[in-house]
Amino acid sequence: MKQLLWIALPALLLALGCNKNDGPNQSVVDQETIEEYLATNQLNAERHESGIYYIIEEPGSGGSPNINSEVLVRYKGYLLDGTVFDQTPGNDTRTFFLFQVIEGWQIAIPLLKKGGKGTFIIPSQLAYGPVARPGIPANSVLIFETELVNFQ
Repeated sequence: MKQLLWIALPALLLALGCNKNDGPNQSVVDQETIEEYLATNQLNAERHESGIYYIIEEPGSGGSPNINSEVLVRYKGYLLDGTVFDQTPGNDTRTFFLFQVIEGWQIAIPLLKKGGKGTFIIPSQLAYGPVARPGIPANSVLIFETELVNFQ
């Protein structure tokens, strides 16, 4: 009887955890939303294997940062509706270690070299996911216009 319970219990828990009415997962919703945004705004972006879409305006020169790099950047972060939630004022810069920022930045910033500029459209699961932040609703796709000024 104990053996039957050990076989049946995991199957029961798996069945209870599956809900066929959950609809599409958030990554599918994000990809469709991003592709619609790109089409509506007539933007030609490349898709990274992670799901990030990007447009490199200036590639920069030299090497690229890695996860342990300290990066000096200028950026503007906004939602798909154009609402700006964060940006560096004027010509100011901010410094971050890449391992301290959202996963989307950890993937996107190394696509640039020193002096490079790009626009990154980051799906919610590589940003804040289902957690709302000040100025950022849950499950928000984020856009960052970014300049990698320097890194070390």
